[in-house]
Formats: sequence, C-alpha cells, structure tokens
Amino acid sequence: MATSGARTFVWHVFPAMPTCRVYCTPAYQDGHLFVLGGCSRAGLPLGTAELLDVASHKWLSLPPLPTPRAGAAAVALGKQVLVIGGMDAGQSPLASVEAYHLDEGRWEPRAALTQPAMGISALERGGRQGKLPVTAFEVFDVEMQTWTRYPSVPSRRAFASCAMAEGSFFSLGGLQQPGPHNFYSRPHFVNTVEMFNSEQGAWTKLPRSLRMREKRADFVTGYLGGRVVAVGGLGNQPCPLGSVEGFSLARRKWEALPSMPTARCSCSSLQAGQQLFVIGGVAQGPSGAVEALCLRDGV
Repeated sequence: MATSGARTFVWHVFPAMPTCRVYCTPAYQDGHLFVLGGCSRAGLPLGTAELLDVASHKWLSLPPLPTPRAGAAAVALGKQVLVIGGMDAGQSPLASVEAYHLDEGRWEPRAALTQPAMGISALERGGRQGKLPVTAFEVFDVEMQTWTRYPSVPSRRAFASCAMAEGSFFSLGGLQQPGPHNFYSRPHFVNTVEMFNSEQGAWTKLPRSLRMREKRADFVTGYLGGRVVAVGGLGNQPCPLGSVEGFSLARRKWEALPSMPTARCSCSSLQAGQQLFVIGGVAQGPSGAVEALCLRDGV
C-alpha cells in the first residue's frame, strides 16, 4: 500500500468480465463501464458488448455490436455510446461507426469515417509505420480543426505508453528496436522517460536517475494523486509484469505502488475521476480481469 499525502493507493477488484478478451474498447458513463468488442482467444474480432455496474459489481450483457471489431475507439455522448473504427476479421481497418442507445437498448449505424482506421484513441502517441517505430508527435486542435506538428519524440520506441500531467506530455518505456541497417542489435525493453513541455514546445529526456524503476513495454499509464503511474506490461521476465510505479511530480522521483492483483500486458484502460480501470489484456491467455487503481483518504 502506498500513500499520497493523506491519501492511499489501493486496488479495487471487480468481478471478471463474462468474456475474456484483449484489445477491447471501454467507455464510462454515470457509474457504468461499457466494454465493447475485442479479440477472442482464437484471435478473431468480437461483437460482444457488456456493461459493469460499478456500484453493484454486476455485469449485464448488451445487444452485440452489428460489426465485430477489435482495437476500436469509443466515447459516451449523452444517452449514446459511439464505437468508431477498429479491425475486422480480415485484419483490415474499419470505417464504420455505430451508436448504442442506452434508453432503447439498440444499435444503429452512423456516418462512417472518411478513412478506415484501427488502433485509434483520443491521444496520439506515435507508434509504428510498417514494422518500424515512428517518432512523429502531432496535435489536433478541435476548435480550429487544424493539425500542428511538434518536435519529434527524441527516441524511437514501439509499445511505449504516454500520459498527460500538469501541462506536460510523458512518453515512457517501450521496446527499442534496431534501425533497418543494424543487423547485430536485438530489440530490448527500456525504462526511458521523455517529457514534452507544452509551454516551451520542447522535449526533455530525463536523466538515468529519473528513469522508471523497471524496464517495460505494452503497459497502462495514467495520472493519479500527483503521480504519473505505470502499470504492468512486458519486461525481461518470461511472464507479464504485475509491478506498478508512480513518478511524483513534486518529489521528482519514482516510487513503488501496490502491485496489480492480476499481472497482465496489452490491457485496455480508462480513467474515470480518481480511478484508473485496467481491463482485460493478456495474462497466460486473454484475461477477463477488471481492476481499478484508486485513491482513497488515509485513515
């Protein structure tokens, strides 16, 4: 158990999802966690839609998505939940958009994306182009409807994670891969911490003393209690990591936080207030675990 001033970090364990899966898409509204689509144990996209009542700890099966998909984006808008893009059974990106009406309990199609897309989210974190990591860092201004290109991420990494905290953008960890002409170097996990200051418009690569305690990739990040947190993922061990650590912006140091109840990588995540939900993913296979790292007042 770790503390933040008079507050304590704890894990809240919810009943497992009825359907184990990876690359599912969460949305949250009024105390209800929606988990949509994902990949099955056989690696096929799912149309499964399930809802967790966070207060009662009860799961409810919803009508299935009209289009099975994995790696989609979702957003709750009023009395609707929209699911956007994703990957189909042929491993091709989707352009379709579908809306679930909470009051009526039904799905309906919406205007499609102008371009098929999968693996999309509200925050862009670079990623890979083909099989090589890219370092592009771009921001879309919703009001002006324009893109701005900022200085590239300093180091080229795949499966890094990112978080926003007090006006700064953190790019953490990942798998560093050799360049296309480096035949003798192998991919390796890193604990790199790079920070973009939005006011200065510049990146800072933090020194070795401020790197994460553990080298990891394909993990969950969030911002709780004045800390950037890193949860689970893959590292140099033969199984997924269960360790959790937090970078205190005030103290400028990484600190150990309570370990995950279920060690996993490739999880979906969603932050709702002072709860960071970690959903599904891979343990020894697709997982149904749903757990939340929370802040509660100390006693």
